Amino acid sequence: MDLPTSVSGYAATEFGPLVRAFARMVGGHPGAGGALTVHLRGEPLVEIWTGEAAPDRPWSADTGSVIFSATKGLAATVVHRLADRGLIDYDAPVAHYWPEFAANGKQRITVREVMSHRAGLYGLPEIARGLDDVLDHRMMEDQLAAAKPDHLLGIPTYHALTYGWLLAGLARAVTGRGMAELFRTEIAEPLGAEGIHLGKPPAGSPTSAAVMQGNKLSLVGTNYISLVLGRAYSLPGALGAAARALFLPGLDLLLEGEDPPILHTELGAGNGVCTATGLATVYGALANDGMHQGRRYLSPETVKAMRQVETYRLDHALFYIPMMWHMGYHSLPIPGARAGFGHIGLGGSFGWADPRQGLSVGFVHNRLGIGAASLDQIASAWVLPLVVRGAHAARRTTTHVEPAAA
Repeated sequence: MDLPTSVSGYAATEFGPLVRAFARMVGGHPGAGGALTVHLRGEPLVEIWTGEAAPDRPWSADTGSVIFSATKGLAATVVHRLADRGLIDYDAPVAHYWPEFAANGKQRITVREVMSHRAGLYGLPEIARGLDDVLDHRMMEDQLAAAKPDHLLGIPTYHALTYGWLLAGLARAVTGRGMAELFRTEIAEPLGAEGIHLGKPPAGSPTSAAVMQGNKLSLVGTNYISLVLGRAYSLPGALGAAARALFLPGLDLLLEGEDPPILHTELGAGNGVCTATGLATVYGALANDGMHQGRRYLSPETVKAMRQVETYRLDHALFYIPMMWHMGYHSLPIPGARAGFGHIGLGGSFGWADPRQGLSVGFVHNRLGIGAASLDQIASAWVLPLVVRGAHAARRTTTHVEPAAA
């Protein structure tokens, strides 16, 4: 189809409404941009991008952006790859592989519980003092191994940052390698997905990281807000759990500058730098029974385990939202998403698989500000229904057979 002048790439004709919505919702913001890719049974139907990766640097097919918590789905995929080879059993205690993790009564916490946010280890104040600690991923792994779970052990409570260090510690115990290396060897290389990185893409990589635009987390760093959030640690219920999971004094500086600190650590819960096509490629394997370009990436048994909802209980750190946690992913109760799974990150970037239709989606952008946050965060609510509608129209077009001439 002919794309709007502000949009580059290509799209099948049936995805016109999606392309126009993308141009309207993502384009037109100075210094900001984004990309969207849709695959059907591994075949690209949409690969579009718009705007700027930084002032005076246009977005391209090789532009990646920090996808924040959408990184969790990739870190979980690494663990599923290890489980697929028999190196990890979901129902085994984490301490079976990572003996130090048995400290402080954690000897019975299973891999399944950790992967579905039920380990009671979501709190930042218990393991870190500030930004410098958070940037030391090896220390954070050690701190969590020594930590004591709190009273929400067994109850779904979003492990906003600790999730990545927990999975990294488990994977390191099994393989001897860090999560950034495992992103490359277990995801990017087997799938030929260049645009998948944990942290800043290495020198020589085609992927370039977009600069974050907007006021980012600056409001959280003000003295008044910091004081309020710090006092919220002791509150019961969702507010206290959310504050402990998400807030630490000085953490707002993680995103500051054109080369922010978040790019220079291994944060498996939040600093993936990915292209839209990279995400769609990864989730394409999950949407198609573990197959990628005719080769097996994951066994059908492992994909079945990934698709399973582990708990329907309301999440205690996300203000009782029904997250429908899988092992590393979540579902969404919105049109076009109920049959799928994936992970949405702060700001709305996400990767998604719909196994019933063989659909996969990657959506990334670099805008993060208080004013735009609410609309950007729910981007999946307009992207996924339009993707499904376009895919249905594409199927009708390709399966329609003209009657033979008389």
